[in-house]
Amino acid sequence: MSRVIVIAPDSFKECLRAAEVAAAIRRGVLAAIPTAEVLCLPMADGGEGFVEALIAEGRGERRTARVTGPLGEPVEATWGMLAPGCTAVIEMAQAAGLERVAEAHRDPECTTTFGVGELLLAAQREGARETLIGVGGSATNDGGIGMAQALGYRFLDERGEEIAVPAGGGELIRVSGIRPPTEPLGLGSVRVACDVDNPLLGERGAARVYAAQKGAAPDQIEALEAGMARFADAIERDLGMDVRSLPGSGAAGGLGAGLVAFAGARLEPGAALVLEALQLEAHLGRASLVITGEGAINAQTLSGKAPWEVYRRSQTHGVPVLMLGGDIARAPEELRGAPGLRLRAIAPEGTSRAESMARASELLEASVREFLGEAAV
Repeated sequence: MSRVIVIAPDSFKECLRAAEVAAAIRRGVLAAIPTAEVLCLPMADGGEGFVEALIAEGRGERRTARVTGPLGEPVEATWGMLAPGCTAVIEMAQAAGLERVAEAHRDPECTTTFGVGELLLAAQREGARETLIGVGGSATNDGGIGMAQALGYRFLDERGEEIAVPAGGGELIRVSGIRPPTEPLGLGSVRVACDVDNPLLGERGAARVYAAQKGAAPDQIEALEAGMARFADAIERDLGMDVRSLPGSGAAGGLGAGLVAFAGARLEPGAALVLEALQLEAHLGRASLVITGEGAINAQTLSGKAPWEVYRRSQTHGVPVLMLGGDIARAPEELRGAPGLRLRAIAPEGTSRAESMARASELLEASVREFLGEAAV
């Protein structure tokens, strides 16, 4: 009987997408054990590669939509439809991601999530009854106001005049009233894959933690915080929902809160949602080894990251796990001493970070081949 090896890695950031990591590992497995049965399940926790991970291996098909980009320009956004055609998969970053904004033009007071709402509507038009949306990698801090405008919500200022479309984060401070669409949205179930658990406001909130990396100056950060607080007040007053402290409500510049308030969404840990969608548990009963990993294995790995979730679920089935990393120097003791887990750096000691990244695919393949060869001795 051939060995069944499940390959379920996350991406190696700034280096390889999860699917590329899985392909390199697969080559290493087959070089060491040509008769192995290999199942590739590239992972994501809501950020880059979310759509690709879920539609890979024939599980769905790629689709595109022309939507509004973060600065109001038209962009081509990729999304997916899972077989048999009733569950859509969306990455907010396809419509409003940081990579779509040149560094010199990054300004979360201006950037908008309007295109995210357009993607939700595109999925609805294609017949989706459920939508899974990953919210990592945003260029925005608009609380989802732009997304809501695309869905048909109207936002009024103190004079009762409608706030211009599409709105960015700088408009939140002006919101005094919210008017829902006149017709039911009919979006179906919306599940949000959050890769963070930050609340909407406060020291761990959307503005104070993430706005700087999206181009905000210190005075802008405080203005965005004040605007988000006013926006949350309007949501509670007009829609009857308190979204301030929900874990994950601060994700993607407050889009987590906006999706709850305006699309009836449910916020979920991203890695767990993806594992469920990929049906990992259904394959673990046959597996003799699971191989996972990400670029840097450190304390954050324990905070719901994909490799840790893969390990936890594998342990319930008694399946050993090999966890690979480009950098494991800061791996915590909880990982180093975890039962049934082997940590392994893909590069030999002394290899520079630049060389590790340039040769990541080759190093992954070699590391797996060597590990399996050692295990067979």
